[in-house]
Amino acid sequence: MTQQRMFLDFLLKEWLLFVSVSGVIVTSAYLNQLPSFSRDDIQIIFILTVLFITVKGLERSGLMMHLSQSLEKGTLLPLKLICAAFFLSMFITNDAALIVIVPLTLALTTDRKDILVILEALAANAGSALTPFGNPQNLFIYWFYNIQPKTFVLSIAPFSMIFLALFVLASLFVKTANNRKIKQANSAIKRSAFIYGALLLIVILTILRILPIQAGIIVIIYVILFDRGSLHIDYVLLLTLICFFGISENMKSIFAANLENAGHIFIFSALASQIISNVPATLLFAKFTTQWKALLWGANVGGFGSLVGSLANLIAFRLYTSHKNTNNPAAFTTKFIIIGYLAFFIGIGLYFGMEKMP
Repeated sequence: MTQQRMFLDFLLKEWLLFVSVSGVIVTSAYLNQLPSFSRDDIQIIFILTVLFITVKGLERSGLMMHLSQSLEKGTLLPLKLICAAFFLSMFITNDAALIVIVPLTLALTTDRKDILVILEALAANAGSALTPFGNPQNLFIYWFYNIQPKTFVLSIAPFSMIFLALFVLASLFVKTANNRKIKQANSAIKRSAFIYGALLLIVILTILRILPIQAGIIVIIYVILFDRGSLHIDYVLLLTLICFFGISENMKSIFAANLENAGHIFIFSALASQIISNVPATLLFAKFTTQWKALLWGANVGGFGSLVGSLANLIAFRLYTSHKNTNNPAAFTTKFIIIGYLAFFIGIGLYFGMEKMP
């Protein structure tokens, strides 16, 4: 009976993994073949792995706790956190920004952490949309369609700027209160924080493609030799992502039609993102259309809504629900979906409103 209860608890907690594995099995059975992974898929998984390890090392060094205690001082805490997620995501991707910001938030002694994490995830999705290297789907569209940087930024700027204003406004209505009774003295920072800071810089430069992807091996070598505890990352999330990449590869084989209506590309990519995530949706529809602007908007609007709409959503969800000081994942999931779909439908209205403007 206890084992059955443990399995049921695991199933409820890791339902995304079960859904993704089922998706791979069903699509592979339909095609009678296993999915193949592209070089880009493997590179993204590798970069995310070394990024997870580096941030875990920063957490173990005490730097995260120290920064969170510093951030907690003063007023307008929700505004500072949400703006940090938005602007940081523009330069180090939405995934990396949340890997840094969400643990900081969860280390605070403030309340309303669930709402803060949800708004941070949405803000990171909106901020990362503004730059070609802000998220994986942007980078793919930027290179696949050979778009000029200025054209790219101007095409998506209304989306990012309007949502920044909305999230700033929302942050002003989030009232938080610190629990001063359990607040501890400033935590000590270990020397390893400086090493992991340098490793994080290497990973960021790799993400920006200033350094070759092989540079990430430095992180692996360091932790194996000196800090194996930092290898204890979220491997379930990595496996879930691998499954989603497999689903996207299978879907490319299932669908084989050309789509050139901009409105159709936007809405199909946004809706597909709700099921297979926006990166796989981008890879899927890019093969069938030249309407890159509609695809860019659809993929980024599709990052809102469901938990699987964006990898950033999955990261925020996993970090929140697996933290020792959080509880009631069902309530968090419900709030995330409600707020996420509110942003999703605002994004749809914004796109079609922009399309009607001269």
